[in-house]
Amino acid sequence: TPIGGLRGRLLNKDITHNTMTKVLIATEKPFAPVAVDGIRKIVEGAGFELVLLEKYTERQQLLDAVKDVDAIIVRSDKIQADVFEAAKNLNIVVRAGAGYDNVDLEAATKHNVCVMNTPGQNSNAVAELAFALMLAMVRNHFNGKSGSELKGKKLGIQGFGHIGRCLAKIAQGFGMEVYYNKRHRLDAAEEKELGLTYCSQEDLFKQCDIVSLNTPKTAETVKSINGKYVKMMPKGGVIVNTARKEIIDEECFLAALKERTDVRYATDIAPDMHEEYQKELQDRYLATAKKMGAQTAEANINAGLAAANQIVGFIKDGCETFRVN
Repeated sequence: TPIGGLRGRLLNKDITHNTMTKVLIATEKPFAPVAVDGIRKIVEGAGFELVLLEKYTERQQLLDAVKDVDAIIVRSDKIQADVFEAAKNLNIVVRAGAGYDNVDLEAATKHNVCVMNTPGQNSNAVAELAFALMLAMVRNHFNGKSGSELKGKKLGIQGFGHIGRCLAKIAQGFGMEVYYNKRHRLDAAEEKELGLTYCSQEDLFKQCDIVSLNTPKTAETVKSINGKYVKMMPKGGVIVNTARKEIIDEECFLAALKERTDVRYATDIAPDMHEEYQKELQDRYLATAKKMGAQTAEANINAGLAAANQIVGFIKDGCETFRVN
């Protein structure tokens, strides 16, 4: 069994370099300057060196930058086998955000690199966006026509993690009934404390006026939301997706939406069939210009600082709390 923490990784890789630990921020879409300043304070305060690669346009720039680093912080940047091959000293990659499908976990494990995410840091931002999308749909894009209210409606949360908890709190503030579905059900005491009702995935779509999709992209969830769920929804139902576009079976989903002309769909991840969705659904469809879930100043800062703290904790103390591989 490999020895844990940074010491174990150095021994297992037969690395004996004694230079200062180097942490790379590699971001095609950079953190806000205040976030970078905060990351720098944490990293340099721990006695490490911080280097930046921002707004890079060529893959080779990334491969050159990782050659002598011990740790990498990324956002949506793709960290795949070629990066792990190039980064001989690499011990940890932290994805600043909840999703981590942009990191090749199998390749990371093969190269004895720990991968972490920063769950919970952008949860409120995503939850608020989900409600903005809900409001836009039930109020007809604010086009002057009469809409409906969220109060008294049933909200179904598919996938109940950090974001789901934020959604539940906001929904209760709107006076909504909250239902949820997840792989491992909460215990009865916690359900009561949070004011939740558990139901199966099918019942979530059958019973709830609005369903919010918050499941990660995994082998099990890819194309797991298909046309049958659209057809199950109550009249005037709304489906909101702030998770990943890959969890939707786009072709079947669109066909069902064309059949159920009362059901609406809003997302911050435009589907591959975006233009066809727009043409066929018109004002029953809304997609933001780009993925907006974590696009707030607060989430940007929180995720970056959490990533820096996790790297320091891992390298100094072997802490692997948020390891995902």
